[in-house]
Amino acid sequence: MKVLGFAFAITLALPAAAERIGPEALLGLRAPVVILGEVHDNPAHHANQALAVAFLRPAAIVFEMLSPEAASHATPANREDPAKLAAALGWDGSGWPDFAMYYPIFDAAPEATIRGGDVPRDALLRAMAEGAAAAFGEDAARYGLTTPLAPDVQAALEAEQMAAHCNALPPARMAGMVEAQRLRDAALAQAVLEALLETGGPVAVITGSGHARTDLGVPAVLRRAEPELAVIAVGQIEAPAEPVQPYDLWIVTAPAPREDPCAVFR
Repeated sequence: MKVLGFAFAITLALPAAAERIGPEALLGLRAPVVILGEVHDNPAHHANQALAVAFLRPAAIVFEMLSPEAASHATPANREDPAKLAAALGWDGSGWPDFAMYYPIFDAAPEATIRGGDVPRDALLRAMAEGAAAAFGEDAARYGLTTPLAPDVQAALEAEQMAAHCNALPPARMAGMVEAQRLRDAALAQAVLEALLETGGPVAVITGSGHARTDLGVPAVLRRAEPELAVIAVGQIEAPAEPVQPYDLWIVTAPAPREDPCAVFR
């Protein structure tokens, strides 16, 4: 599957350099693929994603939160009703935050094709046990899964996984969790290229900001799979934040109110 040429199919408005932006700058992003990161439970991030999608008017939207099968149930008959759409997608009980935060993204581009990039649990478990390449199968090399990470990168990602799980899990499990993360990145990238091939783009991607990283996330996988494809990656993070972030553009917002995520481990 090749999608070369789509990078030039629409007018581009690519960032000249990586920089922090305000939400108003989202009203100007144009590229074949625009990746819109989020902290999943932050309502401001979803409002900003809806703003960007309304401007971009994508032909397709790929959601990390949806499996390909679930995404196929988004139809014109239920897209206008939040309750019907949530039921069709099987959102309740999925573990994702309140659908009310996500619905404005669907509503911002009512004609867009909906696609899912989620990975089944059995595939994630296989990735943790056997590696992401084994779980991905055909085309694993194209998406970089047969190439081991550099030792320092591997160590940094394992440390990030340990911190994300409140330093409460056995260190021996972290390598498998990194493989699961790599599988998720590759699956999202594959879904993006399939949506681009099907619709001609542009394609918007709704995902966690970890997957939106230009150094290791979906943009890096897309760059390997399709080097000539133009991609803009927007990360959304919560204050306080480092002055330099691994995105083309990034937005810093106030933290969402939430309970201590580490309480469950205690």
